[in-house]
Amino acid sequence: MEAKLEGKRWSKDFEEPIRAEWKKNKVYAFVPDAKKPVFSIDTPPPYVNAPIHIGHATVYTIMDIIARFRRMTGFNVLFPIGLDRNGLPIEIATERKFNIKLSETPREKFIEFCKKTLDESSTESLHSLYMLGHSYCSWELGKTPGSMYYTDSDDYRQMTQETFIDLWNKGLIYLDERVNNFCPSCKTTIADSEIDYKEYPTMFSEVRFKIKGTSEYATIATTRPELLCSCAILLFNPEDERYKHLEGKTAIVPIFGQEVPIKAHPYAKMDAGTGLMMMASFGDYTDIRFFRENNLEPIIAIGADGKMNEKAGPLKGLTVGDARKKVLELLREEGALGEQEKLMHRTPVCERCKTPIEFIAMPEYYLKQLDMKDEIRDVSKKISFYAPESKRILDNWIDTISMDWAISRRRYYATELPIWYCENCGEVIVPPKGKYYRPWKENPPIEKCPKCGGTKFKGDERVFDTWFDSSISPLYVLNYPHDKGFFENSFPCSLRPQGKEIVRTWLYYTVLRCYQLTGKPVFQDTWIHYHVVDEKGNKFSKSAGNAIDPMEIIDKYGAEPFRLWAVLEGDITRIDLRCSFERIEGASKFLTKLWNVSRFVSMFPQDADGYELTPSDRWILGEMDKLARYAKEHFYEYDFHEPVQMIKHFIWETFASHYIEMAKNRAYNQNGDFSEQEQKGALYTLHTVLKTILKIMAPVTPFITQKIYRDVYGGDIHKKAFPEGSEDEPELPFSKDDVISFNSAIWKAKKDNGLSLKNPVKKVVAPKNLEILEKELKLMHGIEEMEFGEELSITL
Repeated sequence: MEAKLEGKRWSKDFEEPIRAEWKKNKVYAFVPDAKKPVFSIDTPPPYVNAPIHIGHATVYTIMDIIARFRRMTGFNVLFPIGLDRNGLPIEIATERKFNIKLSETPREKFIEFCKKTLDESSTESLHSLYMLGHSYCSWELGKTPGSMYYTDSDDYRQMTQETFIDLWNKGLIYLDERVNNFCPSCKTTIADSEIDYKEYPTMFSEVRFKIKGTSEYATIATTRPELLCSCAILLFNPEDERYKHLEGKTAIVPIFGQEVPIKAHPYAKMDAGTGLMMMASFGDYTDIRFFRENNLEPIIAIGADGKMNEKAGPLKGLTVGDARKKVLELLREEGALGEQEKLMHRTPVCERCKTPIEFIAMPEYYLKQLDMKDEIRDVSKKISFYAPESKRILDNWIDTISMDWAISRRRYYATELPIWYCENCGEVIVPPKGKYYRPWKENPPIEKCPKCGGTKFKGDERVFDTWFDSSISPLYVLNYPHDKGFFENSFPCSLRPQGKEIVRTWLYYTVLRCYQLTGKPVFQDTWIHYHVVDEKGNKFSKSAGNAIDPMEIIDKYGAEPFRLWAVLEGDITRIDLRCSFERIEGASKFLTKLWNVSRFVSMFPQDADGYELTPSDRWILGEMDKLARYAKEHFYEYDFHEPVQMIKHFIWETFASHYIEMAKNRAYNQNGDFSEQEQKGALYTLHTVLKTILKIMAPVTPFITQKIYRDVYGGDIHKKAFPEGSEDEPELPFSKDDVISFNSAIWKAKKDNGLSLKNPVKKVVAPKNLEILEKELKLMHGIEEMEFGEELSITL
């Protein structure tokens, strides 16, 4: 008998012909089919300012596993790949690559540089995803469902602008000048969701204020002495006996001389600093809230260039850091500087560049969200979260929202706001839908102002926050609003897979925006994943020297061991996955085992007629059915870890070590110990179990299962139905544990006595419930005499 599989082990060289075939023949292209329900995946479009990292490779591979499983369960899967090519990360990468600054480069020229950056990195990202065996609907740009897309394409940007126009017409967008988070380095407004926090060393300094009309001084402690020029009031806690006598008095700000009132307010904490608190515009969010609640007029002393302005007096023109040093010198000279203490201060920083943010009043466009918080909470309850506990991240974020979303940014490479202004009367001109507008370089689609008849217009030069673009991805994927029929039949999007760190941005903004546009929840399910870390639990980074390039893994092992590792390592919706070359190499051993088991089974013919199942056949088929049912149930819940762990154990410990060893003699039947029907029963069972294993594993390891199935059985395994698993439990007097316990005891006895496993056994007294397996067990272990009783005994 010859095996139908060539080679003694799985080789990564088998992968490329299969990959190339999938791509050339467009095997996974999305073709609308009214008979099949659509399962749509809002695949996260990765940023292309750098090649994909190991985290991308892992989670996008799991998304591919989801897509492949759903195809095998009868869905018409819409699994597109997009590339996010908008926004600040692209601009920062461009500035670094070409050693230029956005603020010093003409807009048109800077955009050309951005496109050059993108053209190089996009190709590299796509190649990595292709090598991993991902089954996206298309690798080509297009406008039909499933086509690859770029978020900086005219088509995508047009849709972003059209959703803005719709929301503008609904009265959900307005222009206002208010204090916003501002990044001096990126030179743009940023949303609360784009802020991280970092511990910085700073000086906690006491500053003495003269109490007007007295010889008394009041001492505050601050980390932001450069903002003394914008101090508006001093606060003390209403319960603080130390300062109650200061209620209603006036303090004189040192250096700058303005007079400010002293009042009791619960914002001041008795155990914080000196107990006296300076409210200035603006040192932190508490300042902002206080000024808003008390309708105080702020003094903005920091300009958009990150330097102190004319309102800062002697600090004008200095950076914030230099101004801090300068004002401390001036305070010391004036005798107004008290004790100082070095400490680590939790500072809000820009998520992108990690620069400490400032709070600056600028005119921006806002999308209403504050008055919709309760509605968004209700909408999110209709979306299933995997893992369920990840929903708390979204709920907690909604609770923290304290202002509407500033959606305009002062950058270049993003979707432009489709707005012009009449130069005569200032009327805001929002055009009709139907094209992609660039107001900074083109005229509006009207000749006269509808309000005053003016004929001169100025285009808005701002762009949208990148999340305003990204938050319509599920609508774009479902061809909203251009193909109304397809959209209505396919909405809501079946799945949003994404990282937990962008729940507060991408998920929240998508749920918000799509609800505002459609009035419905945009997703059925959302799959929230954790991170991939190194084997010690540390974050991967080039600077730490622990980064792993996915292409290095593919070059060394192929895609298949990596794909298998991604699910065997753990459930990434609940824990970080630890990755190393050793762990991936360990996963490859399972592929070798699967290959060898398949080679053995492939030696035997598939004769399904006239077979008779023995108790051992019915036992292993029953085990296989249970596993198939478990796998399908859990795969539907996006849990691949537990079922694949069980499959691995089943193949290695149950099927290969026990059933095959028991059925081997019957399959060969060289001595005629079994009837032809019993022999055929073994062959039927071997092939049935193998085919079931291959189908369960096909979404996870698509290369090896395709290769084995095609060579042994013919056809495309990925077009086969996922196994159901019979509900009928075989009625047998023994269990899996009974079989494993008996066989293991025989092997251990031989090993302990220095005997080969092929050595015969003189006599065994076996548990009575195994009597039904007597013939196979005797031939398997070479048992000369076998009896049955209450306890196992072995005589070698």
